[in-house]
Amino acid sequence: MASGETEIQVRPGVEDDLKALTDLYNHYVRETAITFDTEPFTPRERRAWLLSHPEDGPHRLRVATNANSGSEGILGYAVSGPYRPRPAYATSVETTVYVDPHAGGRGIGSLLYTSLFEALAGEDVHRAYAAVAQPNEASARLHARFGFRHVGTHREVGRKFGRYWDVAWYEKPL
Repeated sequence: MASGETEIQVRPGVEDDLKALTDLYNHYVRETAITFDTEPFTPRERRAWLLSHPEDGPHRLRVATNANSGSEGILGYAVSGPYRPRPAYATSVETTVYVDPHAGGRGIGSLLYTSLFEALAGEDVHRAYAAVAQPNEASARLHARFGFRHVGTHREVGRKFGRYWDVAWYEKPL
């Protein structure tokens, strides 16, 4: 995709991305209620997470970069991971997208989800779920665009920054 003069590439995440991915995620940890993690991570602490997303299987990591900029130019990432730990949930995944706050509004979230769902198309995955802290109209629109439907809201389920937050749940058949 061309965006202005910058070509955007979406590819699997690799270990060289770890620092940039951790920095991006930590922004959301420190500054927003989009994630309910409350303490920033070191790259070392996030390494197991990164390695749990190989290039095949139902748990994937897709990274958007400025072409020719390598790991330093990460614009965002999308991930699918386990929905719940019990074996009967193995054909369900939870998905999420994080976009660099300076790269919003450029369609990067859509590029990432397109790539992620294309990668999952050949896998034994029946449903995708997404949890969206409220309010987050941009995320609600993104998920609707990809065929997710709202299936319920957990009220005041998480506490961060001294207040309680609702989380809307979305579901998509795969």
